[in-house]
Amino acid sequence: MEVFIEPIGRLMNEFSKLPGVGKKTAQRYAYRIINMPEEEARAFAAAIVGVKEKVRFCKICGNYTEDEVCAICSTRDKSVICVVKEPKDVVAFEKLHEFKGVYHVLHGVIDPMNGVSPNDIRIKELLARIAEGGVKEVIMATNPDVEGDATALYIARLIKPLGVTVTRLAHGIPVGSELEYTDEVTLSRALLERKQM
Repeated sequence: MEVFIEPIGRLMNEFSKLPGVGKKTAQRYAYRIINMPEEEARAFAAAIVGVKEKVRFCKICGNYTEDEVCAICSTRDKSVICVVKEPKDVVAFEKLHEFKGVYHVLHGVIDPMNGVSPNDIRIKELLARIAEGGVKEVIMATNPDVEGDATALYIARLIKPLGVTVTRLAHGIPVGSELEYTDEVTLSRALLERKQM
């Protein structure tokens, strides 16, 4: 026997597809939506549709933007590129209000165990940016775990012959942790104490 009527079950199923949302949380979210005033529910749905229609990747760095080129790439110092795994890592650095360069989002890391090769992430695009000239330093800011370190070393080997300084965030960020969960003081210190690779 079906416990939930079909519309509620379908909504719960959609919520449960989100990371970290189990059946109980999905049920709470579904009931919260049901109990919202209709205009709030419509605004919520419109926000989801709007983000899918309007948000795209910056053609230069790969971060999220509403425009062809993001505001960071349009206005910041292009001589220093901070290489990160995903867009949420850009947010972590931007909270510091200390980094004045630009970013390059790889959209993943090299992970042979899960079938992710160097060709599956945005390394070619990074090398093309460097080839355009004017880049003095590339900061490797991938997570301090096995895949993040392997990716940083692989990219550093490709960049060093180009005459560009390659640095890595200083350790202080616990190994195996995610940048998005690192406190601002630790992340700031790691950025300031980065080392040449």
